[in-house]
Amino acid sequence: MRTSIVTALELETLFGSLSRLPDVEAENLQAYDATDRILLETAAEMVGQETGVVVIGDRYGALTLGALVGLGVGHVRVHQDLVTGRLALERNAAAAGLEGRFTQHGLGPELLGNAGLVLVQLPKSLAELEETADAVARFAAPDTVVLAGGRVKHMSTGMNSVLEKYFSTVQPQLARQKSRVLIARDPQPVPDTPPFPVVEPLQELGITVCAHGAVFSGARLDIGTRYLLTFLDRMPAARRVVDLGCGTGILATMYARRHEEANVVATDQSAAAVASARGTAAANGVGDRVAVLHDDAMSTLAPGSADLILLNPPFHVGASVHAGAALKMFQAAGRVLAPGGELWTVYNSHLQYRGALERLIGPTSEEGRNPKFTVTRSLKS
Repeated sequence: MRTSIVTALELETLFGSLSRLPDVEAENLQAYDATDRILLETAAEMVGQETGVVVIGDRYGALTLGALVGLGVGHVRVHQDLVTGRLALERNAAAAGLEGRFTQHGLGPELLGNAGLVLVQLPKSLAELEETADAVARFAAPDTVVLAGGRVKHMSTGMNSVLEKYFSTVQPQLARQKSRVLIARDPQPVPDTPPFPVVEPLQELGITVCAHGAVFSGARLDIGTRYLLTFLDRMPAARRVVDLGCGTGILATMYARRHEEANVVATDQSAAAVASARGTAAANGVGDRVAVLHDDAMSTLAPGSADLILLNPPFHVGASVHAGAALKMFQAAGRVLAPGGELWTVYNSHLQYRGALERLIGPTSEEGRNPKFTVTRSLKS
């Protein structure tokens, strides 16, 4: 009994020490939630010293480091889509003295081979959950157990249906602290060809789009990007171009097709987006002129190294509506743009970003507005 009390205290101490950096930090944004705690409590009843533990979707390290502290395992294999999550895990592990006890992998056999217990923070997207479930069923051990947890307000019966497609047994547990765990067992046989990436023609643009499960909007054209593309003719013919937050790489691909002299960098914090954008560029014959970079807000690009940046910023940080992600991108654009360079941004009109763009980039003009979106052009001063 004393051991479990000490473990609980250690976990609370660990959780309280976690930072979200380099992601956005704010009073209403935490580096852990009750789902992390409940997943670990459920896992404690199933794990042994020899159990191969895999963590998928850890946001900032709570699950990975919690498994090392609270479950008594020596090593954890991890898959995180967001580069900010990976950097936060490394930073938090160093602060807790737990560095070197986990390894990062893609959704494949290196991550899941011989896995006995897989802990999953449920994603918002059913497509992302399906790609994850397929990978577990495809590569993990036949007796592997999946614990998939989320906040009840963000869960849906569709998540159960996705898991039931890949596992013979799916058991929803009682909700606690507004979180719930789904236990999936007995992976089912899967087809030889994985369901992702999806590769589909986008006829209105005359291109082919590649999309992994976690990428925003899938293989479809989101309406913000559609509106920004109507201004393509008015954008300058630049040689050094960045599609910031590239998603599936539609903006990068369309610009590269129109401007053969341009060298385009498509960058995103999501590994799924990076893989998707690389596939989209290759499928449309511009893979040699579109370099794809997994990065956090262009942190590895040199100051003054871009003449044109195209941006359709997110207005969510995780599940919370928050302007922090967009402001971080504006700040990054101000650093990376060369003097006289341009930032073209599309955003939901009610967000009223123009003042921030003026402050962080330079003179900003409204180039267009429809019932939902505003497109602005900011000149680096």
